[in-house]
Amino acid sequence: MSTVPLGYTDVAAGHVASVVTDLEMRARPAPADHALPPGFALAPLAHGSLDAYRALFRKVGADWLWYSRLFMADDELAGILNDPDVVVRIVRRDDEDVGLLELDFRTPLACELSFLGLTPECTGQGLGRALMQQAIALAWSRPIERMWVHTCTYDHPSALRFYINAGFTPYAVRIEVQADPRLTGHLPAGAAPQVPIIGALAG
Repeated sequence: MSTVPLGYTDVAAGHVASVVTDLEMRARPAPADHALPPGFALAPLAHGSLDAYRALFRKVGADWLWYSRLFMADDELAGILNDPDVVVRIVRRDDEDVGLLELDFRTPLACELSFLGLTPECTGQGLGRALMQQAIALAWSRPIERMWVHTCTYDHPSALRFYINAGFTPYAVRIEVQADPRLTGHLPAGAAPQVPIIGALAG
C-alpha cells in the first residue's frame, strides 16, 4: 500500500514543483533512419566550453524551466561534461547552435538520455524525431541493457507522448520541488510564463 500522502501538499514560496515521469527502454530497437534534415548537423561540445553550454542550455530549456545545470558550480559541471562516459552533441544549423543532445553512460550497462531539446525556432520540422533516433542509435551502440529518460509537467505538453512513441515505457512517477530559477537569477523572470511565480526567496 502506498505511503505517499493523498491530497494537496504545500510548496514553499519561491519554489516550483513538477510531476516527473521516468521512462525506460529495455531492448535495442529495430534500426531506423536517423539522418538529420538538410542543413543540420551534430557536433561535439568543445572541451571546456562551459559558457557556450550554459547559453545553449538556456536557449533550449528556458521555456520549460530547465535549471539543473544552471545551479551547478563550474567544477561540478566541467566534471560531468568532460567525463568520457558523458556524450554531448550540439545540433548546428550553419554556424548557430540550435539543439542539445546529452547521454550519460556513467552507470554500468545503462544510458540516461539526460537532455534532448531544440531552440523554439527549430521545433515542428521533424528535427526532434530525427534527433531522438540519433540518441537511440548512439546509446545502443554501446553495450547497454537499459536506456532511460525522465520528463516532467514543465516540459512541452507532447513530451511524454513523444518518448512513448519513440519506444520508451513509463515505469515511475515522482514529484520534484526546486527553488524557482527565475527568482534565483539563473533564468529571466519572463521564462516559462505558463508557470506562475509564487513568492520570493529569502535573501
